[in-house]
Amino acid sequence: MTRIEHFHAPDAPAANSIVVAVTVFVLDEQGQVLLIRRTDNGLWALPGGAQDFGEYIAQTAVRETLEESGIQIEVTDVVGIYTDPNHVVEYSDGEVRQQFSICFRARYVSGQPQTSDESSEVRWVSREQLEQLPMHPSMRLRIDHGFEERAKPYIG
Repeated sequence: MTRIEHFHAPDAPAANSIVVAVTVFVLDEQGQVLLIRRTDNGLWALPGGAQDFGEYIAQTAVRETLEESGIQIEVTDVVGIYTDPNHVVEYSDGEVRQQFSICFRARYVSGQPQTSDESSEVRWVSREQLEQLPMHPSMRLRIDHGFEERAKPYIG
């Protein structure tokens, strides 16, 4: 399924759903952030996805990171909660989802980067390399907040 992200676009379709989702900010021993290149839009992003029934939200973060990147993590904190109503994602099946994402901070536990059906590339990226990667502005905001190590989570 393909997706189009509308970010503060006046011609964006109206949202018809909200789904609880997560993204995960995790650093390796060298201070590089784990990123995936999404197969649905070709953009670089933090690993993450929607919560399944019967899961605690931290379990969602662990499961999605492992599924998309091959990396096992442990959730340690919250980077922020991202709910901008002017950021909607339009899917090819007709769903138009308003953003609702909790970005977690996590600790690397084990594993080597590996691709999946949802990721065409997986790698650890230094802060200096971020400018070279095609990325949605809302994802870059989460990454910047993760590197800032804010005293309190972002809420917006």
